[in-house]
Amino acid sequence: MSSQRLIDMHVHSDNSPDGKHSPMYICECAVKNNLGAIAITDHCEINTFFEEKYNNIVFHSFFESSKARSAFEGELLVLLGLEIGQPLSNKKLADKVVSHHNYDFILASIHTPDGFNEDIKEIEYDKLDVYKFMEDYLLQLTEIAKWDGCDALAHITCPMRRIQGKYRIDFDYSKISAVTDVLLKTMISYGKALEINTSGLRQSIGLTMPDRNIIKRYRELGGKLLTIGSDAHNANDCGKGIQEGMDIAKECGFDKLTFYVNREVLELKI
Repeated sequence: MSSQRLIDMHVHSDNSPDGKHSPMYICECAVKNNLGAIAITDHCEINTFFEEKYNNIVFHSFFESSKARSAFEGELLVLLGLEIGQPLSNKKLADKVVSHHNYDFILASIHTPDGFNEDIKEIEYDKLDVYKFMEDYLLQLTEIAKWDGCDALAHITCPMRRIQGKYRIDFDYSKISAVTDVLLKTMISYGKALEINTSGLRQSIGLTMPDRNIIKRYRELGGKLLTIGSDAHNANDCGKGIQEGMDIAKECGFDKLTFYVNREVLELKI
């Protein structure tokens, strides 16, 4: 597959609190890296929406991404997206946010799990029963998979960046296989895409999120909708790992990837 047809479905601009570069500069770098399309999916954390002034963040992200879309028309397809965290903490607000602009693509994720006041990157996993934690985490994602406000679930094994990466805890996925299957089956039933998040390839975990075993299992259960995103928070990481993610997708039995325009499913042959 030509590198010019690579699509990165998870990119953050400086409109995300932890993003580094403007949508315009990200697009410049994407073109230099021969990407065909990117989805700018800035953060919107529903549980801290008013405290962190995400109303302003969401507005500026959509406005600046729309300008970049116009500026790069014919060179790069810029998809207007959003990564909405903890949507069920206030479903009415989440519904309002995703319907306020004409988005192409909505990712949903969990950064602050139920029962915790800190982000998953701040949790001290060596003080937890990590199997119970991951079961609870996946069950929370299962409920989000039923929400019609999103198109895909982002990095469904995100805590593993710390559990396996930072804390070096030897984790046996077979111990949570039943709960994992419930999540994957729910995603399939409700038409939610699974994301291959490649950011772990740039971090100490050294794996995509989820890893090959879960991607393969999603396929075995009948899953067909698959996106790939770098989860880049700076322009230099835009597109990184996408080819590796495609190779993994093929190994797991996929011959097509999914992307979204106007919240409609489109397919790209690998």
